[in-house]
Formats: sequence, C-alpha cells, structure tokens
Amino acid sequence: MHLATLRSNDQFNTTIYGYSDRFRGVEGTRRIVFMNGEDIARLGFVDGELIDMMTAIDDNSVREIGGLRVVRYHIPKGCCAAYYPETNPLFPLAHHDPRSKTPSYKLLPVRLRRSILTQDG
Repeated sequence: MHLATLRSNDQFNTTIYGYSDRFRGVEGTRRIVFMNGEDIARLGFVDGELIDMMTAIDDNSVREIGGLRVVRYHIPKGCCAAYYPETNPLFPLAHHDPRSKTPSYKLLPVRLRRSILTQDG
C-alpha cells in the first residue's frame, strides 16, 4: 500500500483544533486510516477494525504506529490515507525529493496488519 498524509478541516499545518473532520465524517479521533473498500476486503480487514501500520522501506529502523481504525473511504485501490502529524513517525528523514528536500508525505510504501491493540486500548 502507499500512504498519503492529510489534514482535517479543523487543522492548520500541525496545529490541531479539534477531533471532528466534517469533510470525511470522522468524529472523536484522528487515529484513522482511510482505505478503499476492495483493499479492506482483500487484506482481510473490516471497516472499524484496528490495524498497525509499518514503513515498508528498509532503512534499518523500525517505524510503526499501532491502533489505527480502518475507515472505508473513496480512495484509489492500493492507497491509504491518514492524518499528520500522527503518522509523521513513519517517515524516514532520507525519504524526500532529491531537489527540493521536501519530505515525501504524499507517497510512502507501508505494510498493514491486524493490530494487537483492542478498541479499549
């Protein structure tokens, strides 16, 4: 899968003003991964399930975030999206555009697995 990061409607840069994203219908949390319905089924997940996300770049570092809730969303197959700065720990500093040095927050290869965490933490 390829991860793109995004902001919610109540966010300015990395300043988060609330936990309501009226654009995407998400309330009360930002620990979300938006996925295509076919990808959710193909990977054996269900909408609302908790999953863990790991960076799929071998840079000799483990980069993982646990307990993200799957949300079915109209997004291209093979892609997923999540909020930043919550997902910033997944991005290696070396993963950037060579000319501008801009971090590649719109395209990061990731792996997903069923989470060891429960809905209650």
